[in-house]
Amino acid sequence: MNRDSFERRSFFTRMNAGVASFAALAGVAMAKPKSVSSSRWEPARHEKDDWLDQIPGKHRMVFDTTAGQGLGDALFFANNYIRTSQAEYGLDYKDMAVLIIVRHGSTPFGYSDAMWAKYGMTLAQLSRAEDPKTKQPPGLNLFNADGYGNLTANRGVTIEAFAKMGGQLGVCSVATRALAGMIANANGANGNPETIFKELTSNLVSSARMVPAGIIAVNRAQERGYSLVTT
Repeated sequence: MNRDSFERRSFFTRMNAGVASFAALAGVAMAKPKSVSSSRWEPARHEKDDWLDQIPGKHRMVFDTTAGQGLGDALFFANNYIRTSQAEYGLDYKDMAVLIIVRHGSTPFGYSDAMWAKYGMTLAQLSRAEDPKTKQPPGLNLFNADGYGNLTANRGVTIEAFAKMGGQLGVCSVATRALAGMIANANGANGNPETIFKELTSNLVSSARMVPAGIIAVNRAQERGYSLVTT
């Protein structure tokens, strides 16, 4: 084979390879992407939960508590969060929607001192609370009492102080009904669960509201943009 024939063959070989590569790339570019469903999961909205959107705030946080220690920590941490947001970010109370859910063992702390004075023995039974001063079942709501300082888990940050900073509590209705039944049993024939339930729900601490169930409120809050903190 002479040199001219060899060079022509090499040229066409390289050209064919280039055409093949170009065709392959074009095929990739023109290939249709795999079909992706246009549907996107969205949480269902219920009118019963709309109050979560009515709390003003650019930032949203929910604390989930199931025991007294957890509620005390939540009050302390919420105070840190709000105070630091003010100092470091120049935010106001209304810029932060902070919610604490009290359910299971922390539920009794959603009630006023009057309920603790009247039903303290039973409330202490569920919450396992003890007055650090008397070493007896509390006759008042320890997390809403002044003068305890570092004796309780909230380190002196009361529910009332939290409410004044715009914070809110959600109190579990399921646990409240259970408590009403326990109180009724403790009072024998004189106890009426429904009457006691209404009494408890009418005597909540500042800025508290009843929710159908604490665990549902935690879920609904997250679906509406609240960051979850478990204490």
